[in-house]
Amino acid sequence: MPRRVLVKRVVISILLGLLLGAAISEITFIFLKETARPPQEVMLVIPAGTAERVARGEKPPTIPASLSFVAGDTLIVKNEDSVDHQLGPLWIPAGTSASLELASVNNYAYTCSFQPGKYIGLDVHEPLTLSTRLKGIMFTGLPLGVLMALYSLILGPRRLIATT
Repeated sequence: MPRRVLVKRVVISILLGLLLGAAISEITFIFLKETARPPQEVMLVIPAGTAERVARGEKPPTIPASLSFVAGDTLIVKNEDSVDHQLGPLWIPAGTSASLELASVNNYAYTCSFQPGKYIGLDVHEPLTLSTRLKGIMFTGLPLGVLMALYSLILGPRRLIATT
């Protein structure tokens, strides 16, 4: 096989692999849009009457059992209840607010006075940036392209056999 044909096959295979890698990466990006944003302030409001509901074993309707964040987010907890509440290291007196910076990627389980189970989960994910997306394309596309190139070299050129 001439060297020119060999190089052409390898280049085309790697480009196809990168194209497929980009498609795979972008499809997964669609499902991860929640973390595809810069860090921001996230407000959590403890509504009035929450302490009474929790005392009865009811879940407050507006407060989820776990929350997802991006590293660098700041959680601001606003207490509109008439009772003081606690969220992990935060003590939030009635009618006030407190904030918690979520700087590192981790899964936290904090004690929490406004949940019937007495804890809340905070999942902090790495933000999905352009750099992260490009790494995903490269880590998917290059190996796929190399495998396609090897496969095309193993198969070799196909020639039609003329039958008479």
